Amino acid sequence: MTGGRGDDNPDVTVKGSSWYQRVNAHVAHLQGQLNKFEERRKSGGRISPDDARTVATANAHLEAARNTLRDCSRWQRLLGASADRALANVHEAEVALLRIAPEGELHDKGLYALSHAKLHLMHDDVLLQQLSAALNSPPRKIFGYSRQPKPLDSSGRELAALTLHAAYQAEEAERARVRSFTQIVVMAAGALWLIAVSLGIWGALAPDVAERVCFTNMEGTQGGGSMTRVCPLGETPKAANIFFLEFIGLFAAAVAGAVSLKGVRGTSGPYHVATGLIILRLPVGALTAVAGILLMSGEFLPGLTNLDTATQVCAWAFAFGVLQESVTRAVDRQGQHLIDNVKAPGSNVGDAEKEKEEKRARAPGPASR
Repeated sequence: MTGGRGDDNPDVTVKGSSWYQRVNAHVAHLQGQLNKFEERRKSGGRISPDDARTVATANAHLEAARNTLRDCSRWQRLLGASADRALANVHEAEVALLRIAPEGELHDKGLYALSHAKLHLMHDDVLLQQLSAALNSPPRKIFGYSRQPKPLDSSGRELAALTLHAAYQAEEAERARVRSFTQIVVMAAGALWLIAVSLGIWGALAPDVAERVCFTNMEGTQGGGSMTRVCPLGETPKAANIFFLEFIGLFAAAVAGAVSLKGVRGTSGPYHVATGLIILRLPVGALTAVAGILLMSGEFLPGLTNLDTATQVCAWAFAFGVLQESVTRAVDRQGQHLIDNVKAPGSNVGDAEKEKEEKRARAPGPASR
């Protein structure tokens, strides 16, 4: 067999999530279809140069998908970059297979292309409308007799291939937005973790920094009163003050993040958006706890100036750590919106159309520029 792997040879085994296993199985399925086409054409003694080039192109895309699934690093799997590369090659191989499909399979493959186009293209897309009209044309009446509609011909084949390619391009753009969002969340979480650790080390090395989260109280009467200090770890500034407050804020953010998981919907893709958002919450909670106590110590918040005990300091640090939800919840909504925008086969076409209409309505028009 020219190019590719035979059906009797096991396809490459990949490690990773179930999504990677499914893509690998789909690559093996497409390779089987391609091998069957080559066998039929060669047994009939007729394979045109154009078909031979298309077969070679499909084999190259499938081999590229295999290499990507096999050789990608753990970091590439985490961010979804290898998944997008493998899926792009699988899509191109499917389009190539549609261009060389036998006439008897063309109608079914056209319906397959139409279903994907309805998920990812606007309902007024020209390619979508023309393919839908070609596949769903009503029977014609000639001299009073009904005649079945003409099946897809060579021009219809190219129309179906172009429509499927456009649908896949739109799907890949949707997935690219999710992957870009995941990368931004991971990079932001890494930067915030670095800031939180650096602040804790600074507070451990510089007593003046650790003293900024302490409170001064007056005890007794105005004439004979005494000054007392209240810090997170006692009455004197300690090197671990900042780290202790950050741990309390991190703990509060973890609790709030666990509660927020009840509203998280999973995704069928390889993108770890929910995991990245949970990781982002932790350094945000740590920093908001320190920032909140610092604002209270500096008498920035009216009515919330002096705290009497170290336990009160810890309690307020926990409260400020929970308040990070007001910041991260908006990020959660954006991530869930991007995930919902990636439609897979079996999704509700009506919901997909509604979301596409809302997206187009939010787009700036000539009047709003």
